Amino acid sequence: MSESKTSISGASSYVEIGEYWDNHDLNDHWEQTSPAEFDVDLRSSSIYFPIQRTLAEQLRVAADVEGVSPETLLNLWIQERVAGVLSSKKRAG
Repeated sequence: MSESKTSISGASSYVEIGEYWDNHDLNDHWEQTSPAEFDVDLRSSSIYFPIQRTLAEQLRVAADVEGVSPETLLNLWIQERVAGVLSSKKRAG
């Protein structure tokens, strides 16, 4: 762990850093801070597609049976289907 990550707490591990900040407030160290600038990319990495309400409800039930989120199950199914279509397209072309 680099010194710069622990300059205020003086901690030597992430656990110690957490314990320090559980018991201290940044107001006590405000004079030790400096302004920071950074860029934030707010574009979503998700694309949304409409789905029929009854189909969405069935997906939720199926996901619950599988023990995963509906989003995870849907992504897995779509990956499998797209891979199959692309595979058969390569064989045919």
